Order: sequence, then structure tokens, then C-alpha cells
Amino acid sequence: MKITQISVFLENRKGRLFEVCSLLGQNSINIRALTIAETETFGVLRIVVDKPEAATEVFKKHQITANLTSVVAVEVDDRPGGLAAVLKTLSDHDLNVEYMYGFVEKATERAMLVFRFEDPDRATKVLSAAGVRVVTESDIRGL
Repeated sequence: MKITQISVFLENRKGRLFEVCSLLGQNSINIRALTIAETETFGVLRIVVDKPEAATEVFKKHQITANLTSVVAVEVDDRPGGLAAVLKTLSDHDLNVEYMYGFVEKATERAMLVFRFEDPDRATKVLSAAGVRVVTESDIRGL
């Protein structure tokens, strides 16, 4: 089970992140997780939202460059060592993490981690077999 992440390419200038986030809010699209990687001239905003299809349409309408990527999100115990246990499973199965970011779910004592893998289908199978709860698109919409 994969979820959809949107990568938004932004000029590194004052107010640009506000503009993008405002567009999402104006269209009742809720950000569930995000991370930003930046250089001196541009940034990449990676977001998981409750309505990825609608967000993509909003970006397209406003000439904002955005790409969809399949990522894997999992739930882990929000405690010391929770992330390490998941990473051990991945390492034991020779799965490389290209990048990741996390957030804490409000409704439970669990944290959510978003991973990018070269082979997300294989990663999903390995994690599920190890008893790690893989998050679905409907889970994200329900947060």
C-alpha cells in the first residue's frame, strides 16, 4: 500500500510557501505531513495531503510545478527506539531509504513516518510481513 506525495517546486523567495499553503487552505485541502529541501534559489516542498488529486489540480490551475510520487507511510510506536526498529527491518532486507520525514498523529500515541524507496511495493511487503502497520490513502484522509 502506497500513498501519494506531492513534490512542489518553489522559487526560494519570501512569501512563496505562504502562497502555496494558502491555495491549499482556500480549497479545503489539509496538509498531513510536509518537509522542505532547499537550495539558494529553489526549494522542493514534499507534502502529503488529504486530497492529492484536488491539490494537483489546484497547482496545475495556478501554474505551480508539482509531481506525484508514490511513498510508503507507516505507523510506529511514538517512543525511543520506534524508528530504529523499522530501520532495522529495512536494513535486514537490504532496502535503502532515499529520504524520509515524520509526523505525530493527533488521535493516538503513534508517530507516522513517510519513506521514499526505489521499490515501494517491495518495501510495503517487507514492512507488512514484519508487523509494521502500513498507512493507506484512506487513513490519511481520515486524519
